Amino acid sequence: MRHYVAIIEDAGPDKAVGVWFPDLPGCFSGGDDMDEALLNAPEAIALYAESLAREHRPLPKPRTLSALRADPDLLDDLRDHVVALVTLPPHADAAE
Repeated sequence: MRHYVAIIEDAGPDKAVGVWFPDLPGCFSGGDDMDEALLNAPEAIALYAESLAREHRPLPKPRTLSALRADPDLLDDLRDHVVALVTLPPHADAAE
């Protein structure tokens, strides 16, 4: 089972919580609070995988958190936001 690192951005009580994946450009999700955003995140990955599969493109391999920490473009995001691992849904693996 693969896991993708998610960056969770909580802009405060009057704003939606956003989730995005450094290894999946353009894949994002959200929710009214952090719990809802994390519950929605696997489905965002599944839809992203389905879209790539329709274009005959593979789903990018996830990097480890250590590898992401070595990416200077992500240092601020990893420091300033919550980081979580989101499991690739089983049906998304079949889309590859």
